[in-house]
Amino acid sequence: MNKARWQDARNYLFKLTWTKVYNLLLLVAGYAVSKIVKKSYHWGMPTSVSIEPTTSCNLRCPECPSGLRSFTRPTGMLQTKLFEQLVQDNRNSLTYLHLYFQGEPYLHPEFTKLIAIANKNKIYTATSTNAHYLDDKNSEATVRSGLDRLIVSIDGVSQESYEQYRVGGKLARVVAGTENLLKWKRKLNSKTPYVIFQFLVVRHNENEIETARKLAAEIGVDAIHFKTAQIYDYKNGSPLIPKNTKYSRYKAMGNGTYEIKNKLENKCWKMWQSCVVTWDGKVVPCCFDKDAKYTMGSLNGVSLREVWHSQPYQRFRNRVLVSRKSIDICENCTEGLSIFEN
Repeated sequence: MNKARWQDARNYLFKLTWTKVYNLLLLVAGYAVSKIVKKSYHWGMPTSVSIEPTTSCNLRCPECPSGLRSFTRPTGMLQTKLFEQLVQDNRNSLTYLHLYFQGEPYLHPEFTKLIAIANKNKIYTATSTNAHYLDDKNSEATVRSGLDRLIVSIDGVSQESYEQYRVGGKLARVVAGTENLLKWKRKLNSKTPYVIFQFLVVRHNENEIETARKLAAEIGVDAIHFKTAQIYDYKNGSPLIPKNTKYSRYKAMGNGTYEIKNKLENKCWKMWQSCVVTWDGKVVPCCFDKDAKYTMGSLNGVSLREVWHSQPYQRFRNRVLVSRKSIDICENCTEGLSIFEN
């Protein structure tokens, strides 16, 4: 483990409390019992939450509902008051808050203020960005906010390659934005955020993996992760599926069709450990429910605790335990197969 990664791990651990650890133990115990008896028992609160600052985005990525504008749910901005209430109510159980689901988070006018609120309550914070808005103002504000982890999407090391997936994007702005953020990190003598290049491996850029590693080293980011692409219509193949099977979520069956590598066993730790909150307060089971089809409840006037332990949520967990393959958002789930780290 390199120095930066060790510092990131320490930063996370220092924000733990005995109450948070106890909550995590309750989740582990409930999950273990539930897998054995095939019935949902849940005794804790989520230790990790992803919350969506906005569904708006400046790019048009071909496998992204936000980029394709293919949502049936509305586009909007997270209300600061709703966010503050979520943090206040769950600060004794939350260990990880990912301020991202769909959209580009820096389009939210108070985005760095949201981070600062969570940081003040000693919750580890992370976000993912296409880095087109990391100008001086946003970069300085990001470092000062106390953001713990920043994931920068960089899916090519030439403009020609990059724009094939990040449609409408400029690679030069991604590089400049990242360098700007790192500049302010040095200026303010800050150990955070831990900056990660995330490289989505698809067929047209899989030959650039080594070059991407070199670029990451030259710029000085803390790590580079290679992520496999989720393809919505994968069964008959796709020009995005890489030839290198290591970086594919799918396997060729020899007859022109593809299958997902995940065996989709009747269990899912995420159903016990985490959830996703949309910009307008809807609680959904996980990040594969991008259109909020399986809304478990709403935080508008209702606490996360009430939604988390509600009958609809328990019924959904029971369904995962006995017939996960029957749930459409689970059919393309590649949990545990999605990230290769170097």
